Amino acid sequence: MPAPTPTPDRQPTLQADYNPLEYSAEYKLLYLQELVAKDSHSDIAEFLIKQSEYEIANLLESFPTQARRIIWAQVPDNLRGEVLAELDVDTRQPLMENISSKEISLFTQDLDAQDISEILDTVTESVRTSVMATLDEDIRIQVNKLDTYADWEVGSYMDPDLIQVKDDISLAQVQQWLRENDDLLDDQSQELLVVDQGQQLLGLLSLVDLIKHDQNTLVSALIDNAITINDRLDIQDAAAIFRSEDIRFAPVINNHGELVGQLNGEDIMEIIQDDVDSTMKNLAGVSQDEELFAPILTSAKSRSIWLGINLCTALLAAAVIGQFEEVLAQVVALAILMPVVASMGGIAGSQTLTVVIRGMAMGQIGGSNRLWLLNKELWVGAINGIIWAIIMAFIAQLWFHDIKISSVIGFAIAINMTAANVSGISIPLALKRMNIDPALSASVILTTVTDIVGFMSFLGLASVLIL
Repeated sequence: MPAPTPTPDRQPTLQADYNPLEYSAEYKLLYLQELVAKDSHSDIAEFLIKQSEYEIANLLESFPTQARRIIWAQVPDNLRGEVLAELDVDTRQPLMENISSKEISLFTQDLDAQDISEILDTVTESVRTSVMATLDEDIRIQVNKLDTYADWEVGSYMDPDLIQVKDDISLAQVQQWLRENDDLLDDQSQELLVVDQGQQLLGLLSLVDLIKHDQNTLVSALIDNAITINDRLDIQDAAAIFRSEDIRFAPVINNHGELVGQLNGEDIMEIIQDDVDSTMKNLAGVSQDEELFAPILTSAKSRSIWLGINLCTALLAAAVIGQFEEVLAQVVALAILMPVVASMGGIAGSQTLTVVIRGMAMGQIGGSNRLWLLNKELWVGAINGIIWAIIMAFIAQLWFHDIKISSVIGFAIAINMTAANVSGISIPLALKRMNIDPALSASVILTTVTDIVGFMSFLGLASVLIL
């Protein structure tokens, strides 16, 4: 049955025999908006029962704060813990302000250590202590272990709940243990972690090997090598390993080689998505903490900082222009053409900057290839600069019928586009060397450089060739 399509004159409704899989995320959002507008609590509750925790979390993040509270009140109790763990911290925190420690304890009873740690990051110390006291001892130990790591370390993202076997037992014993603990394996499990008596990681045991070999064979005879990740490694470096090695999970070991957890592919995908979101916001001069439906004053404050920085750089460019008042006063055509020079340089630089920052995020830039890229961008900028300089000079000649003005605009575009491409790679490399996030500052610096170089070359050449 195809899902009905909402139209401006027809409010979205769900069929009586509603199947969540038949409706798009956008359609569910429109339908829930209708229910919230009607303040129909019972219908909201009935709708949410049919959604997964991931869908509910996504829907909550698609509403302003006040509407979120209405929806949250109708989230089924058995899903509240999972939903809270899936929410961004800025969305989760307001929802938890009025939740007692007793309620949080109920939500977290069936959660794993990762989700519990995520939720407890947004509560007060007293609430945290109260909730921790209600947890099973094994889960409490795992949560405490996760909390010993910094936010950027692999250990804070790993799953400390492991499926591991000793190397000195037979395959038959492994199978018997798995049958007795069949809830440990999920649909994605294809290998078991193998450790010795000292908890040192030895490698992996494939489930295929577990089944096809003689059941009297010891696990130690069938151990495969494993790509391991240190628990103190930067999570971004771990993500690069996952990409380059094309792996679904990796055992996490400490500095002593002891197995302490495992890092899963879904966790890495979340890290990569967060990194992409952060980079996009930084490039636009938006705080990483700003979410789409943040309060008005919060968003205004977040953005005003970078707007102020941009104003300072714009005033710097204006000061450069002010040095050429005489030539601008005598040749009006220069004022008309001046934005073209800055715009072409800005676009050329932004293209290079975007590619370079992506390459840095992917771990593709380093060592000797930096000089190669710098040389490449120099030639790309020069070639494109010459091509578009000729085109713009021809247009200026048709427009103003002045060979001097045409020459000035042509040379200025060639110079600025070449400088922009070189700046697009050199600026982020320099910022990274100074341990400054290139995505956060590079675009502002690049804009300043292209404006100043563009105006300086354009008006400087005009002073020499025209006056």
